[in-house]
Order: sequence, then structure tokens, then C-alpha cells
Amino acid sequence: MNMKKNEIKNMVLAAMFLGIGFVLPMLTSQIKEIGDTLLPMHIPVMFCGLICGWKYGFAVGLILPFLRGFVFGMPPMYPNAVWMATELAMYGFVIGFIYFRINQKNIKGVYISLISAMILGRLAWGISKAVLLNLNDKVFTVPMFLLGGFVDAVPGIILQLVLIPLVMTILNKRRILK
Repeated sequence: MNMKKNEIKNMVLAAMFLGIGFVLPMLTSQIKEIGDTLLPMHIPVMFCGLICGWKYGFAVGLILPFLRGFVFGMPPMYPNAVWMATELAMYGFVIGFIYFRINQKNIKGVYISLISAMILGRLAWGISKAVLLNLNDKVFTVPMFLLGGFVDAVPGIILQLVLIPLVMTILNKRRILK
């Protein structure tokens, strides 16, 4: 009975994170470059993985870009939503998988999970973008990967490194996640 209750709670929370990921980019949609640097869809996917686990984080990350693309036309379905879905699904999977398997449910555990997800998610984004652009006879070089995945994303990376551990620490201290 308790397991069923927990699954229902996780489904509801995952739906909430999907909704947040659906709406949060609207705060930055007026200026595309701000959205590209603050990475507003990443944050709810990462929280979903941390709080609900890898299955839900993966699912929310996979669905979110396609759902937003279908409803709002942003990101464009092909190729952008495809490589974004690959990236976000990897974030949700990795952060949830590592966090639920390590013994440290503290700030150190959050950082280990978060940084691992950030690295592997960006690699998934770069590989999928290179493959999809290559299919269209376009080039995606290593300098383009480093610029788009790391240099241009510095504000979003900093935001994630500050906000996610801070919120998780507050939730853990108040025993909201127990």
C-alpha cells in the first residue's frame, strides 16, 4: 500500500515539474539569448530526478521539449526538440540514478549527482546535435560544442549550481522529502 502511495505522489510531482518546465521558459521567451543562457527547462527536470527518481526525471526530460514544441512551436520539433529531449532526459536520468544510489542525501550528494548530470547531459546534447546536423549536411565542431554547451551556458550553470543544492538543502532540513 505504501509503495502505491509513493508512486502516486511521484506521478503527481512529476506532472508538477512537467508543468513548471512548460511555463518557466515563458519568463525568458521574449529574448531567446536569455533562455539559451539561463536554461529554464533544465531546472525542473533536475528537481524531478532528485525528488522523484530517475524514471520520472528521464520521462519528464524526454517529454518536455516535444510538448512545448507542439504547443508553442518552441523549441522547433526538428532538430532542436530532439537534441533537447536527449539532453534533458539524460539530466533527469543521471541525477536521479546517482542521487538515489549514493549514501549521502546531503549537499555533497546533491553536488555529485548534479555535476555528473550536467556533464553527461551536455555530452548527450553534443552527440545528438552533431548526429542530427550531420544528417542535414551541417557541421557541429568541438569548438561549437564547447561554446554552446559550456561558455554560453555559464549563467545557467551557475544558477543550477546555486539554486538546486540550496532548495534541496531547505527541503531536507524541513523534512519535506522524507
